[in-house]
Amino acid sequence: MTLRTGHIGLNVTDLDRSLAFYRDVLGFGVIAEGKEEERRYAFLGSLAGDGRPVLTLWQQAQGAYDKARAGLHHLALEVDSVDRVGEYETALRDYGVDFAYEGVVAHREGSASGGIFFHDPDGTRLEIYAPSGAEGAPVPSATAPTCGFF
Repeated sequence: MTLRTGHIGLNVTDLDRSLAFYRDVLGFGVIAEGKEEERRYAFLGSLAGDGRPVLTLWQQAQGAYDKARAGLHHLALEVDSVDRVGEYETALRDYGVDFAYEGVVAHREGSASGGIFFHDPDGTRLEIYAPSGAEGAPVPSATAPTCGFF
């Protein structure tokens, strides 16, 4: 048996704010939502897909994401082209998102893959990348993977 990721669960401080970001900016569909005051959550995925959640949001965090604590390092989302990465970059800039680097960057020196690195409303580190098309894009560090230290 080979394990594969079923879905990613993120704790958030404000479900309404996070839903607006993941639904309206990143384009996830809401598959299911729990609205009890002390048990708010949302299952997100593709409404055109198989109905399986890709991302779950749980309103139970007391503070913002802290990269110094053990747990999730970052969430990487793949798209089919660097042009599509650019479309997301535009939408995220319009939304006022905080970016780690300016524009599309390569994953490492000489890499064809690359993307954009940014933070969600709670500060969780996110990446949208394409597996090819970033040849010649800048590399923030020549000695470490781009996604490792943002």
